[in-house]
Amino acid sequence: MYYLLSLMTGILISIMIAFNGNLTGHYGLYLATVIIHVVGLILITLIVLVKRENPFSKRHAWFLYLGGAIGVFTTLSNNLSFGRISVSAILALMLFGQSVAGIIFDQYGFFNMPKHPFAKRKLIGLLLVLCGIASMISDFEVMAVVVSFFAGVSIVISRTLNAKLAELSSVSSGTFFNYIIGLMVTIPVLLFLGRSDIALAEFTFSLNWYIYLGGALGVCVIMLCNITVVKVSAFYLTLLIFIGQVFSGVLVDMVISQEASVRIIIGGVFVTAGLSLNLLLDKKLLTSESRE
Repeated sequence: MYYLLSLMTGILISIMIAFNGNLTGHYGLYLATVIIHVVGLILITLIVLVKRENPFSKRHAWFLYLGGAIGVFTTLSNNLSFGRISVSAILALMLFGQSVAGIIFDQYGFFNMPKHPFAKRKLIGLLLVLCGIASMISDFEVMAVVVSFFAGVSIVISRTLNAKLAELSSVSSGTFFNYIIGLMVTIPVLLFLGRSDIALAEFTFSLNWYIYLGGALGVCVIMLCNITVVKVSAFYLTLLIFIGQVFSGVLVDMVISQEASVRIIIGGVFVTAGLSLNLLLDKKLLTSESRE
């Protein structure tokens, strides 16, 4: 079930990136980021009220609340890269960043997460994954490439902090703090860096109403991650989410550019093959250990 939820998360992320990118085109980078967080905060607040939860009833370690602040960088990065490189390239570069960070987190168990040491038997599967990532990157605008990579790293850090906070409180409470902290960061960023966005904004609603749903999809993504992060290793979670992302990302690119990329599909197949191989090896290992 957790693997299926991870795949669903990836699909939602692809759609969310496209919606948020179009919102950025209408309002500008910084103002769009504020709108995304406002929409997300409204939705998660309604969920918390319906469930009659009090997110402020308990206090936890201060650093656990930083997931929302780090998530702002991820949102800004995606919005900045959208239009400069393809959605599939963004996803591939983010996967690379997440894979590197995921292996490190699994190896050392940062933030008291379960340790999943990297085994040499997984090198072939990892090589297939890296080949898939490389085959998907065609656009190379340096800033967008670098930003997308570090956006992937920030995702692993943010979702780990959010999941630990959710584990100590609840899934909805953890998501609530992600958005309220994120909004507290995006507003000053808008005032200091996004004055041009405010000056140029017409403050009119776009006829494409769906572009405002990015914040709502973000709530769903974070809540799903809060459930799966503590159940699936960081590296496998990254790859499972990516499989959902890459094939839905291909569909998004088809809608935007009216063409399908065979290279992207091949890359997704390589990543899927690498993940499947490593999961199969893990399953065989667990089976042999249980027999002993």
